[in-house]
Amino acid sequence: MQLLDQIAEARIQEAIERGELRDLPGEGKPLQLDDDSAVSEELRAAYRILKNAGYLPPELQLRKDVRDAEALLQQLPESERCRARARLHLLQLRLAASRRPINLLVEDRYRERLLEKLDPSS
Repeated sequence: MQLLDQIAEARIQEAIERGELRDLPGEGKPLQLDDDSAVSEELRAAYRILKNAGYLPPELQLRKDVRDAEALLQQLPESERCRARARLHLLQLRLAASRRPINLLVEDRYRERLLEKLDPSS
């Protein structure tokens, strides 16, 4: 176990012994954890902070905007749907354009150069 983990465990145990963790919401119930297995371990904390702050990456925000526009379109009377359809179409075009193919060769070179710059031994 790493030093930080040991310190955290010790502090948690001290808080339990002092009774500071009694009567908390959800006590005795299983934790509802997000499935973040697709996110690399180094990025999980940052992603969780961004999620808790209500931030969505641009591509996910665009998908959310499309879903919201579709839901709005269903609720509008027929006489008001023309402008909403135009907005939905524009969002769908933006979403399609954002799904451009990635040039793996260029991405690989960029990653290598970035790692070289970040390497403290160079």
